Amino acid sequence: MSDFNTIVQTIAVYLVPVLFAISLHEAAHGYAARYFGDPTASNEGRLSLNPIRHIDPFGTILLPLILYFTIQVPFGYAKPVPVDFSRLRNPKKQMAWVAFAGPGANFVMGFGWMIAFVVLSVMPPTELGMFFRKMAGAGVSVNAAMFVFNLIPVPPLDGGRIVTGLLPMSLARPYASIERYGLYVFGALVLLMYTGILNRALLAAIEFVIGIFVTLVYPLTALLS
Repeated sequence: MSDFNTIVQTIAVYLVPVLFAISLHEAAHGYAARYFGDPTASNEGRLSLNPIRHIDPFGTILLPLILYFTIQVPFGYAKPVPVDFSRLRNPKKQMAWVAFAGPGANFVMGFGWMIAFVVLSVMPPTELGMFFRKMAGAGVSVNAAMFVFNLIPVPPLDGGRIVTGLLPMSLARPYASIERYGLYVFGALVLLMYTGILNRALLAAIEFVIGIFVTLVYPLTALLS
């Protein structure tokens, strides 16, 4: 029963941060694409901040829980926002910005959760307050994990698309062609994390990003201490 309670508590703490980390990540891609000239996501109603429009039952809910209980790195994915790169005003250059918008949104959200964590830490220690403090901590770790994972420079991850946008055309095309094997790439990355080969590097990068949040929020921490 205690294991069941632990699972329920973990779901309760992580559900909101995971849903919004993934949903706002996808919406940010759509907003950036529209800014640079591609209204596809907007036309299909995918610029909504409503998580229901972006949820993939496996990638948004089950996968983050599985990874949390196995390798302690909770990340997942949502239904990809449709982007027609050919409709961007400068496709090769702007695709990198569209790709970075998702991880960028995670960085901003992670910083926001860190602010909430600091504020909640100085409030009276009620049971409800402790719950929201744990949720804020989950929001920090989830968004840091998504920021790091999505910047791995391999298509179809955002980092791969950023690299494609920066490479000369002679190299960009063959590098972008890796995206057709996206399912296998994603599976290989999960396997590498599960076996620990990639896990240590990712955890170190996540800790580094969290350290940036801590540094950025230090003036508030000092003010409230």
